[in-house]
Amino acid sequence: MLSDDPYAADQFSAGDERKPKKELSEIKQYVEEHFHEPLSIGQLAEMANISPKYFVDLFKKNFGQSAMKYLSELRINEAKRYLLSAGEQLRLRDIALKVGYSDEFYFSRKFKKEVGVSPSDYIKKARQRIAACSPEIIGLLLALDIVPVAAPLDPKWTAYYYNAYRTTIAAPLQLPDPYNPRIFEANLEKLAGLRPDAIIGTEQLERSEQDRLSSIAATCFVPVEHCGWREQLRVLARFLEREAKAEEWIMHHERKVKAARTEIERTLGRDKIMVLRIYGDHIHTYWNRGIDEVLYEDLKIQPAGPARSPSNPLTLEQLAEIDPERLLVVVCAEAASRTYWLSLQHSAEWRQLQAVKNGQLHPIPSDPWFEYSAVAVSRMLDEALLMFTGKCPNGLQDAVHGAT
Repeated sequence: MLSDDPYAADQFSAGDERKPKKELSEIKQYVEEHFHEPLSIGQLAEMANISPKYFVDLFKKNFGQSAMKYLSELRINEAKRYLLSAGEQLRLRDIALKVGYSDEFYFSRKFKKEVGVSPSDYIKKARQRIAACSPEIIGLLLALDIVPVAAPLDPKWTAYYYNAYRTTIAAPLQLPDPYNPRIFEANLEKLAGLRPDAIIGTEQLERSEQDRLSSIAATCFVPVEHCGWREQLRVLARFLEREAKAEEWIMHHERKVKAARTEIERTLGRDKIMVLRIYGDHIHTYWNRGIDEVLYEDLKIQPAGPARSPSNPLTLEQLAEIDPERLLVVVCAEAASRTYWLSLQHSAEWRQLQAVKNGQLHPIPSDPWFEYSAVAVSRMLDEALLMFTGKCPNGLQDAVHGAT
């Protein structure tokens, strides 16, 4: 593991100029991929071909925290995943070894120091019986380290949550409107039988529906209109008494945004992007609040044309006049849209667009780009970094909820 002495090192000669110098971002990625192995400041500094002292200062300056703190976060968050997915099926010693600690007692003390509770208490607290009424609520609960006992899951429309949590969410519900009209009664009956400790929905539910849910368990209805994911997370955290966890997630996200923005600015420069939606045999501009926040607010990418146009039709000729450097394309799932998308790719006008010619056309799926929640926005940020730079972001976010 990283030594408690930041300057303890695999011996390093500052004058050794023959070894290739790695970018700091490459070393950070190396730590993300090898956090379960013994690592030292000296080893990482040698990879950068700089002194250990300079490496310590430079890492903190670039990423807002020390390399040791970052390594500790990676290990503890991976430990959370094992604790929640395996529980008592894995011994504490086995989990400690899997995340890079050779001593289970040191690991337990470290976990309690970082998280505030022991590993065993963490399992109990994280397994509160909380029910979610929509996929967006799942994306808020997971940021607070809570896996809901009941939530809407679908292999097509909520593939991420379905694949990651279908074995741990005890009572899968059906997706509500607009996916399945008039499904509220069926879900209500299931929740009544389950009797969770609390039910979390949004204020978009009808008042009568909120009242009926409140007759089953304590409820919290998260505001949606004119309320960003940060405030939504804070509202939910206050209800569940997890304010510290919410602030931890938000602070981590801000650091993540800053690092991603720096990487993407180097690649994109002044390139402008446009997000398109293919529906039927038409091209439309596309906008939603998650895309707006991640691409235009957080990453400061310049939009080509009006950014906040939810769905304006666009002819191929109009698109050619704008001719953005980069295109993101959402293709609707039904047959007519797929057929038109196929024909569009074979048209000469489409192939003359500079984004297409330069290989800067990026199809994007509905998941996570159509969802708005803490976890979804974090995943969009990861997707954008990979899409625009080719660099794999912190892979933990796709495997573990909670702060990465």
